Amino acid sequence: MSRKSLIPALLILPFAAACGGGASANEPAAREDGLAVLREPPPARPAEAARLGSAVQEARRTAIVAAAERVAPAVVSVNVLRRERVVPRSMWEEMMIPPGAEREVAGLGSGFIITPEGLVITNEHVVRAASEVMVTLPDGREFDADVVGADEVNDLALLRIRGGRGLPVAPLGNSDGLMIGEWVIAIGNPFGFLLSNPEPSVSAGVVSAVGRNIGGAGGQRSVSLDLIQTDASINPGNSGGALVNALGEVVGVNSSILSSTGGSEGLGFAIPINRARRIALDLADDGRYRRAWIGADVEAVRAEGPRRLAEVRISQVVGGSPAERAGLRRGMRVVSIGAKRIRTPLDWQAGLLNAAYGEPLEVRVMEGGRERTIRVQPGDLPSMGAERIQALRDFQLVTLTPAIRAERGLQSEQGALIVGLSDAARQLGLREGDLILQINRVRVSSAEEAARMLGQLTGTGVVMYVEREGRLAATQFMLGS
Repeated sequence: MSRKSLIPALLILPFAAACGGGASANEPAAREDGLAVLREPPPARPAEAARLGSAVQEARRTAIVAAAERVAPAVVSVNVLRRERVVPRSMWEEMMIPPGAEREVAGLGSGFIITPEGLVITNEHVVRAASEVMVTLPDGREFDADVVGADEVNDLALLRIRGGRGLPVAPLGNSDGLMIGEWVIAIGNPFGFLLSNPEPSVSAGVVSAVGRNIGGAGGQRSVSLDLIQTDASINPGNSGGALVNALGEVVGVNSSILSSTGGSEGLGFAIPINRARRIALDLADDGRYRRAWIGADVEAVRAEGPRRLAEVRISQVVGGSPAERAGLRRGMRVVSIGAKRIRTPLDWQAGLLNAAYGEPLEVRVMEGGRERTIRVQPGDLPSMGAERIQALRDFQLVTLTPAIRAERGLQSEQGALIVGLSDAARQLGLREGDLILQINRVRVSSAEEAARMLGQLTGTGVVMYVEREGRLAATQFMLGS
């Protein structure tokens, strides 16, 4: 080839490459035609393909899907507003924040409707000290709600939707028959409206264990007893939501998690629905739950040798209590209470928690090498029957007695037990169950004495010292004139 013929070839090759190697001018149209598959409706399936598609579609409708469809319409978001005292965190804030300053704080949780008129079960900690409660249904409807009653020990509360009528209802199941390993789903509203949708979320798992007792270690006095453990994810905002079995029945009220990060780690806990049902009935009747009391305490006695489990024996019986009248005595080894086998003192507390007021309770004991059953008729809590003293307009107090001290597990021997609080008093950081030990520099020995002292301090500052969960706490506030 001559040099003259080489130059045109070099000029033509790049042009040919740019044209796609000599593609025809019709190629853009061909590429355009390749998108027709996106524009045209899918072709009709042959009979065999349709049959297989129907089978797959049917297989997608698992028991979990059906259970979620059955319960989710009755699972609601619970949004609350509460007023809290502003606690200074530095010397600068102490100078800038006026005494008694308050702020409005929003809280959230979940719940589920149990009657067409709008009774809702949720956790007590979700609505604690709430000044306003709003319930949002999965379809976006919003209702104001009132707290019918609450029980802090069981962490359960009952709400009533204002103007509720014809609302979806969650079917309630039987938590006594739960099997370890069976499928369950947790339905609730994690993180509230951060997800911008009113519909609840569903997470699936299994029943990991039943009868779980958590807390009470390392001197901790606050415990949760006889819970269902699940690995279904329970996240912030899920509290009060429904734990549902594969039949689409609520078997538990989601309440807490154990976590080192604050998120779900597969250790979620729910209150059995059978206990929640009994408590809700009491709260619906008169706004309070009557817990069974027998007047006996137990202690663990470590056995000799390498045995890990200790025996549980009766350590105290309150004089004149149902336990004493039935024949329970100090030193008896406890084998079971009700249907619950006793291995630790927490098992004993869980058995009492599940006992019903006014219904006979069987306690199996061992004494002198002989095992026998003692029937105890539980009575009302001593603090419920004690004379209530009104202090100002904000406190209901009872004088601490040995029976009340045993009932509440208090360490102090004297004081005034708070059994009722106004909303204003709750905002001071006080709780029902606090034992008033001292007001300013004066010790308190009775409810009458506490009421008299508070009446004399109107218009002045007060420092109140209380026993709470085995610890000393203090709160400061101003009493209006």
